[in-house]
Amino acid sequence: MSVHPSVLSASHHVGRLLPGLALCGLVTLLAFVAQTGEERLFGRAWLESLVLAILIGTVVRTLWTPPERWLPGIAFSAKTLLEIAVMLLGASLSIGTIVAAGPGLLFGIAGVVVMAIGISYMIGRVLGLPCRMAILVACGNSICGNSAIAATAPVIGAESDDIAASIGFTAVLGVLVVIGLPLLVPVLGMSKLQYGVLAGLTVYAVPQVIAATAPIGALSVQIGTLVKLVRVLMLGPVMLVLSLGAGHLSRHAGAAGVAPPRLSIAKLVPWFIIGFLALVAARSSGLVPGAALAPMSTLANWLTIVSMAALGLGVDVRVVARAGLRVTAAVVVSLLALGGISLGLIRLLGIA
Repeated sequence: MSVHPSVLSASHHVGRLLPGLALCGLVTLLAFVAQTGEERLFGRAWLESLVLAILIGTVVRTLWTPPERWLPGIAFSAKTLLEIAVMLLGASLSIGTIVAAGPGLLFGIAGVVVMAIGISYMIGRVLGLPCRMAILVACGNSICGNSAIAATAPVIGAESDDIAASIGFTAVLGVLVVIGLPLLVPVLGMSKLQYGVLAGLTVYAVPQVIAATAPIGALSVQIGTLVKLVRVLMLGPVMLVLSLGAGHLSRHAGAAGVAPPRLSIAKLVPWFIIGFLALVAARSSGLVPGAALAPMSTLANWLTIVSMAALGLGVDVRVVARAGLRVTAAVVVSLLALGGISLGLIRLLGIA
């Protein structure tokens, strides 16, 4: 009995991926172990497993260069698994609770995100960051930190070094923001409601928003989480605009006599962005079973961490070190600008 050639081809393809996938899985496991160790020692994880996966992967790559047979699985993890994870994030978002906050705050948050992306991008470019790095920093600061950077990377074709540097510096700054932001409450004389809005607009991740608002009060936690979810919801539209912008640039690639690549809907709007928006709509319409939400979120989290391990395994630490000072400056100045814009929105809406 002969085996169909397509089966043999598929088996060969999977076989090529296994070594790299196994390596990324091992790095991911070590990252979870390290996070658990942090929680037991300090009572909380100062560096999440996503960041630890990059750091561990980078250390492995610094000490050892993977041979050719490891590379297909690493590349698959860094790209395809990341795209699947981004798509699955759509199932965690529902429009219903966001609309209940009112149109003023809703459109205000969207406006803050758009302004912050533009300002952060300009800051990055002024400080000498490459275009793609500036976009990563801008989206990470303005939307949802590491997740936004991870989602933006495949859309704009960012390099592993740029992604790892952006996530690394953003993660460190995110911890500092969680610790330092509550100190602004007495300094600025902010109410719990005002502080919740500020935290939701400036802190990177949803768990970090909760950590930053919990010391102030339950109202801050509730409004901060809601505002943060609106920011996360901006991820889909921003990725769509970026993908269209990338297609626009491609159409002009023939300006010097070189024919631009042929574009299709799939190239203009990557499949995982379409899937992300479809899952947001499905969740908002009640088409996603409640019992499926937790497993989908867990799977997205695992896939993201595996992809971050793969990115770390592809990082040349010398490139990250050279970009460090500029990236740090860009992230810090951009975050300060975001804070200023957020305070302006609070005053504009008369939030008391």
